[in-house]
Parts: sequence; C-alpha cells; structure tokens
Amino acid sequence: MNEQQESRPRVRVAVVFGGRNSEHAVSLMGAGSVLAAIDRTKYDVVPIGIAPDGRWVLAPDDQRFEIEGEQLPSVNDTGTALALASGGGSLVALDAGTIPESLGQVDVVFPMLHGPFGEDGTIQGLLEMAGVRYVGSGVLASAVGMDKAYMKAVLAAAGLPVGPHVVVRDRDWRLDRGRVLKDIEGLGLPVFVKPARAGSSQGITRVDDLDELERAVELARGHDPKVLVEAAIEGREIECAVLESPGDEPPAASLPGEVVVNDQHEFFDFAAKYIGSDMTLSVPADIPEAVSEELREMAVRAFEALGCEGLSRVDFFYTPSGGLVLNEINTMPGFTAMSVAPQLWAASGVPYTELVDRMIQLALNRPAGLR
Repeated sequence: MNEQQESRPRVRVAVVFGGRNSEHAVSLMGAGSVLAAIDRTKYDVVPIGIAPDGRWVLAPDDQRFEIEGEQLPSVNDTGTALALASGGGSLVALDAGTIPESLGQVDVVFPMLHGPFGEDGTIQGLLEMAGVRYVGSGVLASAVGMDKAYMKAVLAAAGLPVGPHVVVRDRDWRLDRGRVLKDIEGLGLPVFVKPARAGSSQGITRVDDLDELERAVELARGHDPKVLVEAAIEGREIECAVLESPGDEPPAASLPGEVVVNDQHEFFDFAAKYIGSDMTLSVPADIPEAVSEELREMAVRAFEALGCEGLSRVDFFYTPSGGLVLNEINTMPGFTAMSVAPQLWAASGVPYTELVDRMIQLALNRPAGLR
C-alpha cells in the first residue's frame, strides 16, 4: 500500500444487529459472519447491537454470536449507549452522567436485522431521515416484503403465481371468528398458519385437523395480531437469490437450489434452519433447464415488483405437474456464510466475502433519499 492510499480515509461501516423481536438471535449469527468477512483494509467497522429492549449499544468487534447447544446469543446491553444523529449520520455516545460525545460519522449502515422493527422498513426510515446510506432494500420494499399479505397482493398484481391463502386480521378474529374459520376451511387441509410479519419460521404451525386450527391461529397471534393461512402446496422447495447489479444493469439471479429437510421436520422450521444439521441445500437444483430459467426470470420479476435493492431470496414450490408457485420473497435473508442466499451465490461464483463487499459498494453508490 502506497503513502497516498494510507492517507485516504477508509469507509466507515456500522453493522447493526439484534433488535426487539423473536429473530434477535438469527440477526446476531448473521452479524458475526459479516463482521468476520468485512475487509478491514478497506473499511472501518463499528458494531452496533440493539438490545431486546430496543437500547442501542456499542458492541464488541470480536464475537461470533453462535448458538451454544440450544442457548441462543443475545446483545449484551451493558455497552456504551448510542444514538444516531440526523443530518449526516453522526454516532453519539449517551452514557448516563456524561456529556453526549460524538463518535464520528458513519458512511454506510449494514442493517443485519430480521423481523419487525428492523427488516420491515422501520430502521430504513430512520436511516433515510438521518441521511445515511444503507445496505439492502428501502422503506417500501422492506415493509411490503415483511408483510406476507401485502407481499402476495403485489406479486399477484405483477402476474406472478401465488398460492391460495386467507388473511386473518385482528378485528375479524375477535368479532367474526366463525366466518374467518369458514374461509380457512375453504382452503382445504392441510394448511400452514403463520404470523403475517415474522420470519425464520417463528410461530408457524402445519394444521392437518380443523380442531387444531384455533390453537394454531392463537400461536401465530402471539407473534403478530395479523395472521396468514396458506393452503399447503405439494412440491419441492426451490430457492433463488437475486442481487442488484451496479449501474443500470438488471438484477442478477443465482443458480436455483433445492432445500431438503430431514424427515423429522414437517417443514423448514426454525430448528431445521439454525439448530443442528437437519437441512441440506442442493445447488444447482435438479430441475429441467427450462424450469430453472423460468424460475430465475420470475425471481427477478418479484425483486423488481417490490422495488428491492441489494440482495433478496425468493422461495418457490416446484409442483409434480411441473408448475412453479412463488411462496415468498425475503428482502433481508439469513446471512451467515452457510445461509441459503450466500450459499446460492457462492455456487454461482460470488464467494461470501465478495458478496458482503458488493452489498456495501452498492449501498455507497446509491443516492440517499428518494430514487
């Protein structure tokens, strides 16, 4: 490195993780991988943890945030309290009994957050108001991608195939439960009952008997008062990752991969995803070339229908009749090096460290504000 390169200030990246929702631990695992992968010769890194109570703290930079047995990691809220000042993105230390102190500006935020109050457009709105660039999709795409009911409405309006489903809203469940149950019965059995605005398979139940339905809805309502009930789709689960391209190039789709879950799991649940090794990913998926091309094209259409940026993962069912049903799009997918989206890109020629760098560079080259 020459003297001119040494004197040039490095880009300052704040990696934000944790959050006050049931996906707190999943966020930390992804953040640990990102912190380990960021090129420290190019970037100064500031790790910021959001504690379960919503407090922002300066976090250690040397933690892997791994699951130990069945013990999930969590942000330690004893670190220096932080706030993000608007109008330039200056970090301010707020320790009790001391005068607030500026810790300098941040060039870009890498929000490794999942679920409500992070992946759903809330932190994206905060960063927009603060005038700070950030990795990933904007406010609207994040909000629509988080709310599975609106997501399916947007995808269907774009001409993409989605499965039969019923949206259970809080007021309807409380005041007109009989009609709601009748609507759900019309889907047939089995069905999957899930929170409308949650991820990582939290709060999901497969229902094979109508007597189990109310309990399943109440379980999902423990995560979100708005619930989505989907008719089970017979088929293989095929996933594809989409990455924003630089400049005016169209988004790029990865090779598709097939998720195969151990028989002891009824579906791709939290334990299969994060505890043990109960899931394998086969890349490229063993599907006809024409189906692969159609799936990749549909994944890009879904990405653009929501107005996504950065990286997204699009999940499909490949049915026995040879059709494709789009299940959902995830605007901030699991992001450890062994998560599905990074594995798909690694198999497509973009290794994890390069993927992390590319996402940061995409954010830096994107204008702040409306675009």
